[in-house]
Parts: sequence; structure tokens; C-alpha cells
Amino acid sequence: MRVLGIDPGLTRCGVGVVDVAPDRSAVLVDVVVLRSPADLATPGRLARISDGLEAIVEEHRPHAVALERVFARSDVSTIMGTAQISGVAMLIAERRALPVALHTPSEVKAAITGYGRADKKQVGAMVARILGLDAVPKPADAADALALAICHAWRTGGVAGAAVADAAAGRGAAPAGGLTPAQRAWLAAERAASVSGAARRLKE
Repeated sequence: MRVLGIDPGLTRCGVGVVDVAPDRSAVLVDVVVLRSPADLATPGRLARISDGLEAIVEEHRPHAVALERVFARSDVSTIMGTAQISGVAMLIAERRALPVALHTPSEVKAAITGYGRADKKQVGAMVARILGLDAVPKPADAADALALAICHAWRTGGVAGAAVADAAAGRGAAPAGGLTPAQRAWLAAERAASVSGAARRLKE
């Protein structure tokens, strides 16, 4: 399953793409931090980030999008910028029939490190370890975006799997030529897990 993780921000927007196998192993596909200058009017800044997100989606063709959930902070301008970019990202995903999931920072930290109050350094170190990287992706927005993508695949595999099943049944957007090998593997793993679970229940 290919997941696009987005750490939304108007000045810096972290974007990470990972491929996650049914056994939860993850591989880095791409990571970048999109930027917009503060001296540009807000509509222009939104357009610049939007263009970058569009290009990444077109290039990598993710199966799902994971976004950090916007929550209240003391800096109103930060909240506005984050919410605006989140809206742009959701619109891009919706136009391509891509499922979108929102995850809180504590959910991501718990999924990646096992501790919901881990700091950015701990999250970055675990992201590098999970992806087999020699160094932690910089800046922190990049590591956060990758953490979101991994978290989504690990925590909501059922949601992603349902989206793939919809594609297989002709509901929503499906890639040209039918399901990709990754999508077929994901469905096969989910079916095997369901059969295994049913067998255990019968034995009990």
C-alpha cells in the first residue's frame, strides 16, 4: 500500500511517500518539504503548495492520504495556515477518489514509538529505523510526514484495504489495468488474516 503523508503548513509543508507491505515493513519512496514565501499573498502561497502536492500525487500515485489533524494552538496564524493547507490537500485527494485519514500527533507518536508523548527527535529516529535510512530526514516536517504515512498504514490498514476492495469492485478510481501488485498483495493478506482469525475462533 502506497501512502502519502502530509504534515500541513503554509510556510513549510512536509510530504512523505512510503510503500508499506502487509507484514508492516516500510520503504521510502520520496520525501520533500514544500515551501511558500511569507511575503507572498495567501492565495499565491496556497497555489504554490497546491501545485507541489498535485505534482507529487501525479508522480507517485498513492493509494491513500494521511494528514495531521488540526488542533488548537496559541498562534492563530499557524492554525489558519495549517487548516488552509489541509483543505487544499483534502480537495486534491477527493478529486482523485483517494481515501483521506486524519491522525493526531499523539496517535502518530504512539504508532511510531509506542509512546504518545515522544519528542520530535525520538519520532525522527524511529522513522529512520523503520525505513532503514542512514540519517533522520530533515527538517522535522519531512520526518513528521513520513511518520504520518507509516502510522496510517499501520493503524488503519482496514480502511486502506476497503478502498482497494472498492477499486477492485469498480467503485471509485482504480489504476489503469486493474489492481497493482501491491494492492493485490494487500487484499490477499487481509483475506488470509480473516481466514486465520476465523479458524482460531472455531478452535476456541
